Amino acid sequence: MRSKYSVKLKKIIERHGGITALHLASDYEEALVTTSDVNRPALQLTGFYDYFDPSRIQIIGRVESTYLDCLSPEDRRRTFERFMQHDIAALVICHGVSPFPECIEMAREYDRNVFITDEDTSEFQADLIHSLQKYLAARVTVHGVLVEIYGEGVLLMGDSGIGKSETALELIKRGHRLIADDAVEIRRVSRHSLIGSAPELIRYYMELRGIGVVNVRHLFGMSAVKPESNVDLAIQMEPWDNSKAYDRLGLTSETASFVGVEIPQVTIPVRPGRNLAVIMELAAMNNRQKKMGYNAAAALAMEHDAAIDAGAF
Repeated sequence: MRSKYSVKLKKIIERHGGITALHLASDYEEALVTTSDVNRPALQLTGFYDYFDPSRIQIIGRVESTYLDCLSPEDRRRTFERFMQHDIAALVICHGVSPFPECIEMAREYDRNVFITDEDTSEFQADLIHSLQKYLAARVTVHGVLVEIYGEGVLLMGDSGIGKSETALELIKRGHRLIADDAVEIRRVSRHSLIGSAPELIRYYMELRGIGVVNVRHLFGMSAVKPESNVDLAIQMEPWDNSKAYDRLGLTSETASFVGVEIPQVTIPVRPGRNLAVIMELAAMNNRQKKMGYNAAAALAMEHDAAIDAGAF
């Protein structure tokens, strides 16, 4: 599926170790990939080009190589000429199969990017698709702080000055990790998964009123930060309102939606004297417990109903 985002082909190639360039096109440095789909051009090599999308990265494995090996040099040359006439994003030959001279000849003639790797075709294809989905994922930037608490990605949200950064700082001192402060870029990497990270320019920086900007990585070390994390739980922080009825049992389920994916959300009222870091830790642990199939509020309600049925009240 074509994305409104793009990633440089060079970045994709450099991210995957063990790829050797057989021919680099003149636009290799600036060439962009705009789709997370890839293609194994078995049908195209036989001459069928209906519904062919050249913007995809093309992958040749043993099946395609075995078929090409059965052709005469003249037929192979015509096959690669038809193929290279299309403006393909790149061609990657897997399994370390020796490239056909006709392939390199046509790549030079039509100025196409061709690479070779020793990786298994299926493994390379799966890894490539995973990378492309991350780079080209639908995304949104939200105001908040993202921290990893006991392995749970927790997004702290609320008005400016509510105490998000101060709470995150206390969590860092308690051994948890900062992913992003102030601006959190959230990407949808699958139908049900979100990944959060910080914009490159402000990564690992935190702003604290009265102190200024600090670099968390330099102050607390590498163990206190992480480049990205899943976004598993959203916590909305708001000033305590005595007139508002807050959920005391946890039977009501709230959700927050980001780029079409819903995640659990809880609302935490803030007032002096509340230990917010401990509350955030508890919220993260409770969320993990729910994902593992245990809901304390639901269990209490069931025990209460059973006691009523048994005549205990």
